[in-house]
Amino acid sequence: MQQLNNKQILLGVTGGIAAYKAAELIRRLQDFGAEVRVVMTKAAQEFITPLTLQALSGNPVHCDLLDTEAEAAMGHIELARWADLVLVAPASADFMARLATGQADDLLTTVCLATDAGIAIAPAMNQAMWRDAATQANLATLINKPVAIFGPGDGSQACGDIGPGRMLEADTLAEMTAEQFQSNALDGVNVVITAGPTREAIDPVRYISNHSSGKMGFALAQAAVEAGASVTLIAGPVALVSPERVKRIDVDSAEQMHQAAMDSLANCDMFIGAAAVADYRPAQIVEQKIKKSADSMSIELVRNPDIIAAVASHPQRPFTIGFAAETQDVISYAKGKLAKKKLDLIIANDVSDSEIGFNSDNNAVTVIWNGGEKAMALASKQQLSRCLLSEIAEKYKNSRAT
Repeated sequence: MQQLNNKQILLGVTGGIAAYKAAELIRRLQDFGAEVRVVMTKAAQEFITPLTLQALSGNPVHCDLLDTEAEAAMGHIELARWADLVLVAPASADFMARLATGQADDLLTTVCLATDAGIAIAPAMNQAMWRDAATQANLATLINKPVAIFGPGDGSQACGDIGPGRMLEADTLAEMTAEQFQSNALDGVNVVITAGPTREAIDPVRYISNHSSGKMGFALAQAAVEAGASVTLIAGPVALVSPERVKRIDVDSAEQMHQAAMDSLANCDMFIGAAAVADYRPAQIVEQKIKKSADSMSIELVRNPDIIAAVASHPQRPFTIGFAAETQDVISYAKGKLAKKKLDLIIANDVSDSEIGFNSDNNAVTVIWNGGEKAMALASKQQLSRCLLSEIAEKYKNSRAT
């Protein structure tokens, strides 16, 4: 059920004895990588406490439509926008009736009206209530909306009756929730991406760096999330906003980026080294600002750690992709780097071209692997990143199949 990885599920809980199953459902959804937030009706709170579901979900539970505190932080519109899917479990007969007629008299129904995400319900009620003509008419209306209907199951009920109306078990509901999402190319894959430049301090004021904006690495992080991956982005000093659902680690120097990269390998399936890491750093950092005196000065430089080579040679080696940003003989240099550093793939681009160089919003690259290469034409870095991730995912899956 890797389709649930990195998905945002808004769980609605309505009044009924089956509300206790919501606790287990939260756990099952989280087991498969989903983030869960909870909305409860007043009747649901008679059967299970908001504190219980807050503790399990790790997020505040939302109960009131006109809660001023909630509106200041994440109101009903923000909840509606946040969700990839609204799952109501249990869904009572009363809730089904209100949802079918488009009412918005509490937080849960209001969110359902406001969201562009899919809606699924897991009915739970007495067998006679389920069979009643009004409930069946509401069910038909909801199916036509369309709302996905999970169940109900058939069997003994808390009231002593036997028949349809039991809420399905948590494992089954988690599986049916996963089926609401298409399988993406990197579902369940843990991806680490480095992006941006590094800064190598000379003194407290000055540093050595380069023109990298980090735009390509950030675009790759966004594309990886869209493909279903869990993404850690190790970012040098850049003026960019983090893509949603990305864990960001900010660093400054090459040594800091190296340490962050090594620390990430314990939970890394794929590593993409898109950062423009400084090859050298000053041998010594002067503690006070260097004053202008002589007509010239010399700074001794020492080599920085080679991050991509260290990742590719690590005992816990992930599928490793490097970048070759060159100004001449681009393909030749990239192929040499691919072989020397024993990478799975390398992405070559000509940074001497102002249309695709540093700070540009566009790029054109060549993807190179042992035995093949593929040129990708000029496109926005967002569009190009999606194409790159598709190609990378195919090579990654092939490597795991052999």
